Amino acid sequence: MADRFGDALKEAIRAKDTHRISTLRLIIAAIKDREIALRAEDKSLSDQDVLQILQKMVRQRQESAETYEQAARLELAEQERKEIEIIDAFLPRQMDEAEICEACEMAIAAVGAEGLKDMGKVMAQLKGQHTGEMDFKLASARVKELLK
Repeated sequence: MADRFGDALKEAIRAKDTHRISTLRLIIAAIKDREIALRAEDKSLSDQDVLQILQKMVRQRQESAETYEQAARLELAEQERKEIEIIDAFLPRQMDEAEICEACEMAIAAVGAEGLKDMGKVMAQLKGQHTGEMDFKLASARVKELLK
């Protein structure tokens, strides 16, 4: 998966899309940082790691865009939103609320959860099956609601 970013960067350079170039360079730098950190632990970078990096970058940009909007810096908020679009193109399709609810119910059944004390098991099950596809904030709220 990490190789896709190099190819996308080459295409962006050919197209002279400066915004896409800078965003892809940020992604590649974040991936390289993670690779270096994992080398110290004698591990290699997996596709799951890359997905986590991308999701973190999207969350950071969403928070920045909100902050810029509150400070009436709309041009900077728009720039953050453009970066989110570029990063989202590399992420798998996100599940909608109905799909999240269904996945939560299936995970609860699979784990045999009976109460809030089993929430960690359910969330671990969801993260193992749906990393990159699901908003875990929504899933957490839904699991909590179902386990009450």
